[in-house]
Amino acid sequence: MARLPRLTLADLPHHLIQRGNNGADIFVDAQDRETMLELLREMAQARQLAVHAYVLLPSQFHLLATPRTDEDLPKFMQAVGRRYVRYFNDRHGRSGTLWEGRYRGTVLQASWVIPTMVFMDGAPMRADLVQRPADWPWSSYAHNAGLNNDPLIHPHAVFWTLGNTPFARDAAYVAAVEEGLPAEDLERIHLAALRGWALGDARFIDDLQQRTERRVTRQRAGRPPSRQGDGTTVVR
Repeated sequence: MARLPRLTLADLPHHLIQRGNNGADIFVDAQDRETMLELLREMAQARQLAVHAYVLLPSQFHLLATPRTDEDLPKFMQAVGRRYVRYFNDRHGRSGTLWEGRYRGTVLQASWVIPTMVFMDGAPMRADLVQRPADWPWSSYAHNAGLNNDPLIHPHAVFWTLGNTPFARDAAYVAAVEEGLPAEDLERIHLAALRGWALGDARFIDDLQQRTERRVTRQRAGRPPSRQGDGTTVVR
């Protein structure tokens, strides 16, 4: 089956995953992780990308971000990926590819922003790296929980609806992470990003499909994707 072109749409949140080749580690130590965070900050500013959440795991990293144009997100990921590979190979005396092919990702309806943040902040615990999200310093949890200020993070509008004050929002988010997500939501978020299917309700999916010729969710056999309207998107 042919691989779908990536879907990138301006002003919508995207969940992105970049994994190491054959499951290999892409971060060896704190210096590697700090270098990646510096690259993310630099390139997010250059591309005017709003990063809402992130987590750096040993063999992969996840981002939740909203681009201002259709082109910004692919260019951002390309620049970060190339520069980090050069740094990593030079520092660790290696050559060749570091990534497992192109990055994966999907478009999210706003209602899935907080669940996706919870998914990301729970990842270090699901991987048995720590027992509490606050114990993993390589994520945006501390910022979104009100424990520190991370200049990379720009809260999504949905985050502001969690409470009327910073304390209320922080407490509500901490409670959401502590509660966690049902297994079916964890799987849905993960598979949507890996397979490139948009994540949202039927109306959201229908609206997206009118903006692009690239189908945005799995189709039933024998039903070709349709396109309505004149909206376009850049796909790569």
